Amino acid sequence: DYELCEEWGHLYPVPREDLINLHREHLLHLLELGDLEKALQLLQRIEDPGICLAISEQSLDQHPNLAASHFLADYLTAHFYANLTTARRNEIQALYMGSKVLLTLPELSRVNYFHLSSRPLLMLEQLLMNMKVDWVAVAVQTLHQLLAGQEIGFTVEDIDNLLSKYAEKALNFPFALKEKRS
Repeated sequence: DYELCEEWGHLYPVPREDLINLHREHLLHLLELGDLEKALQLLQRIEDPGICLAISEQSLDQHPNLAASHFLADYLTAHFYANLTTARRNEIQALYMGSKVLLTLPELSRVNYFHLSSRPLLMLEQLLMNMKVDWVAVAVQTLHQLLAGQEIGFTVEDIDNLLSKYAEKALNFPFALKEKRS
């Protein structure tokens, strides 16, 4: 049905907003099915870059599943980096990194941290508080690789400071001194 509507749009004038809605729904449908190849083909078929940007951003704002969010964040960064405001660019890159970190976690645990996908530092802190040290090690390594040469609102130093803070807390042993009485 989406393809039929798309053909109809080529034959007859369709208002811009309706065209954006059609393509957005089609894109979200394809991403929900996990068909990233057809989703990419759909985005490449759209001739107007403004419409393509609107569709991609609106789809990302719908908070689709993890793989779809990762795909859309990557697509927007790769194709529309210059068209985005600095704040939006940082937000999308943070979502990309957060989704990348989530993909390193065991599949059954991802749902517990999905709500933090756009806030990788907070996700890292949550993993530390939950004593998921092995997961933290993989997440930190992933973030270090992704942050190389990037400016997204936080740096490798912020990660190191967070790790230092929790390492210090882990070594903090509260105890009361007892006096020996004769």
